[in-house]
Amino acid sequence: MPVKKKRKSSGAAAADDTSLKKCKLGRSQASGKLIGGEEHFSSKKCLAWFYEYAGPDEVVGPEGMEKFCEDIGVEPENIIMLVLAWKLEAESMGFFTKEEWLKGMTSLQCDCTEKLQSKFDFLRSQLNDISSFKNIYRYAFDFAREKDQRSLDIDTAKSMLALLLGRTWPLFSVFYQYLEQSKYRVMNKDQWYNVLEFSRTVHADLSNYDEDGAWPVLLDEFVEWQKVRQAS
Repeated sequence: MPVKKKRKSSGAAAADDTSLKKCKLGRSQASGKLIGGEEHFSSKKCLAWFYEYAGPDEVVGPEGMEKFCEDIGVEPENIIMLVLAWKLEAESMGFFTKEEWLKGMTSLQCDCTEKLQSKFDFLRSQLNDISSFKNIYRYAFDFAREKDQRSLDIDTAKSMLALLLGRTWPLFSVFYQYLEQSKYRVMNKDQWYNVLEFSRTVHADLSNYDEDGAWPVLLDEFVEWQKVRQAS
């Protein structure tokens, strides 16, 4: 004769029901916190954050940007690197309209100082990744140029190159000196792109530079200038 299974007592069944309800309730509450809690991005909160730094013209000017950099713990000259990393399309370096701020912060899902600070490691990793950095470097040309110009003025180009390549390219200081004494007053997009390629492929002693390569004249002349200096 088959053995009959014991039925749970009403007390045990009630305990199981209670546990199940608690489990379901816990999942529901956790889900609700994730969707509607403090971690959720708020456009309203983001705009309130923007107005902490914006002036009456609804633009974050130099003073507002200085305070912003101080609050997030980033040097003013380095904020441009972070801006480039998330490709915020600001119309001029260091100035942000409400629309530009909201676009950039929405892409990062940041509506307060603490959330932006938590993204710094990610943004820096973008700068350290070869492929991502190439995209950022190319984007920097359009970011920095005047919107009615097709080229970068040479002073802006030098400043941006210092930010982007100054710490990683052994020849940067020499190239900077060359630009300062050169006849060039602007740098076009082809020259800009090729400076990065040059910095990545040509040795610091220029021993592997191909004079017959398809380098822009600007770089040919730089190599010639540097070799004369080395020989003297």
